[in-house]
Amino acid sequence: MGHHAETPFDNIESSHEYVSLLAEATAEALLDVEADIALADADGATRRREALQVVSFNLTKLKSQMSSSRRILNDLRTLRRLLLDERHSQQALHVTPEK
Repeated sequence: MGHHAETPFDNIESSHEYVSLLAEATAEALLDVEADIALADADGATRRREALQVVSFNLTKLKSQMSSSRRILNDLRTLRRLLLDERHSQQALHVTPEK
């Protein structure tokens, strides 16, 4: 119980938190890139705008994958809780009270 996570992937909860932080950072980066695209467009920098559009496309894919990963980790946390409660309930049924 007193075990502290040494890496972001030591347990599901810390992995979920890490992926959530990555999702936030990705969303922030995407906003920055969209602003840079508008600047490049205003400056007439076509090649820069096109390169930034590729970056935006990839960040959008990454954002989607982070969101999906977060949902999967949340599902795993829920399933683990259900299984552990079920296991504890079964153990409680097998313990017979002393008379």
